[in-house]
Amino acid sequence: MITIFTTAKPFLGHAGITQRNALQSWRHLHSDVEVILFGDDDGAADVAHELDFHHEPKVERHPSGLKFINTMFDRAIEIARHDVLCYANCDIILTPDILDAVRRVRAQKQNFLMVGRRWDIEVREPLEFSNIRWAEQIQARALAANKQRDEWWTDYFVFSRNLYYKKIPPFVIGRIGWDNWLTWWAKHSGAAVVDASEVVIAIHQNHDYAYHAQGKQGVWNDELSRQNFKLAGGYAHMRSMKSASYRLTRDKLSHNLFHYFNHLPLLWERRTDPFRAFVRINAWHPFLEFTRPVRHALGIKQKYPPPIDQRRDN
Repeated sequence: MITIFTTAKPFLGHAGITQRNALQSWRHLHSDVEVILFGDDDGAADVAHELDFHHEPKVERHPSGLKFINTMFDRAIEIARHDVLCYANCDIILTPDILDAVRRVRAQKQNFLMVGRRWDIEVREPLEFSNIRWAEQIQARALAANKQRDEWWTDYFVFSRNLYYKKIPPFVIGRIGWDNWLTWWAKHSGAAVVDASEVVIAIHQNHDYAYHAQGKQGVWNDELSRQNFKLAGGYAHMRSMKSASYRLTRDKLSHNLFHYFNHLPLLWERRTDPFRAFVRINAWHPFLEFTRPVRHALGIKQKYPPPIDQRRDN
């Protein structure tokens, strides 16, 4: 099966609701799913005890208080009960489709990283997991909201044990760069990188950026983000899901024939025309997200994965 690990913000207010929703969704995936919760943040010990998770309160932190992600990865690899691990952000709801995807990938690849695009929804209330159709209902809600992030937003990483052990630079979590570096490293090390966006509906519960004094712009552009970017090795070591060597579809694990080249246009653009790259990321991509409902209404639609109960066995 799989070991999922994460770290959380304090379990207060809206963050407390969304984090509990995410953690409970993992608990309901399968009885053999192990969950490790890192950090001594307010409420973490109580939630871990309530849900019968493994709690690792001791986490190395930057002087700012942010946690180092490399130490959490290393410790999770050391203590995980399973040989397949998944780091997921603590606001991501996972449904059983991820277990089927892992089973199919692992049957063909022993050394791998599996990632996928997320779907954004508004959630303000605790979800009802006593309802046996909770997974189908939350999937339908995400597809109806119709807000899927692009290939640069990676919120879960399923990987074979030791892929990252003692390899990750001292990135701080909650800032940019480390997620795209993880994809680059997997490719660089020769692992099979699999984009499972077509078959896994990973659901992100929207939140604000009130935890940073400058909001979202601060999270993306402050000194710690610049430090993460420098540790990653800059744009040369940034990869999105378009660089995945394989794509998992409902029918098969297929080669992505152009995966070696997908990062080159943006890399070249950022080096030769930083202003154009800035406009693409901060204006054009948001415009595409804003106009998505209209484009879909005109028939320019994306192929959605079917709900869980309509999927055939693979």
